[in-house]
Amino acid sequence: MTASDDLVLGGWDCHAHLFGPYRRFPLAADRSYTPPEALEPQYMALLRRLGLGHGVLVHPSAYGDDHSLLLHALAAQPDLRGVVVIRQDTALPLAALRSRGVRGARFSHRSAAGGNFAGSAALSDLQALAPALADAGLHAELWTDCVALPDAAEAIRRLPVPVVIDHMGGFDAASGVDQPGFRTLLDLLETGQVWVKLCAYRNLLQSPDWEVGRAFQQKLLQARPDRLLWGSDWPHLRVTPTPDPVQLLDMFMDWTGDEALVREVLVSNPESLYR
Repeated sequence: MTASDDLVLGGWDCHAHLFGPYRRFPLAADRSYTPPEALEPQYMALLRRLGLGHGVLVHPSAYGDDHSLLLHALAAQPDLRGVVVIRQDTALPLAALRSRGVRGARFSHRSAAGGNFAGSAALSDLQALAPALADAGLHAELWTDCVALPDAAEAIRRLPVPVVIDHMGGFDAASGVDQPGFRTLLDLLETGQVWVKLCAYRNLLQSPDWEVGRAFQQKLLQARPDRLLWGSDWPHLRVTPTPDPVQLLDMFMDWTGDEALVREVLVSNPESLYR
């Protein structure tokens, strides 16, 4: 199987970001990084190159509370869905977001930088907003890692909304699949309330051989294949050299090794969550 196969037509890339054009959509003044522009036409061309029909745009922290670019792209491209970043004092009308293509809100609970980053929303924001998210038909997305995850597990279980965990839970490749945080991720996945994005490469940047990630993906596939998604993470912020999304998709498909499972992750599961 490769990313060019007809198998993935109609599939979803469930994690990407847009930036710019900056003359129209300027970044937040207090941002912590300044990325190159990554434009809507470029992303739509990438989807065609991947052979995928749909994408999910995640609002980046460099835009702070300004969702203008995200909402503009969702209005222009009916095959896209969006994930916003909101805090307890948000001015966004949650009840109206779903009709504009938004399906979730992203929060951060990390072991570094005090658990949060500039421009992101915290786990405490998620706990406060969860009832409103449920009423609006939105899920939560959590950027975390396997060091921080065990402490947040009970709070996640109590939430009244589905929770999508980014980047395969930020596993430590050197610690193996039996590390406590990854075991916690598997336990949460098995509840059916939690979804996981199979986007492994950021966890493998310090590994001489990315093949070590295969065991982590296969453990997740064994636990709940119906709660897994795939994301390119385009445009691969602050990663050098920049990976080729087609190769990342091919790696996911190779590690999955089963056409029915590939279709479930790329098509059936995201259709259920994002449609």
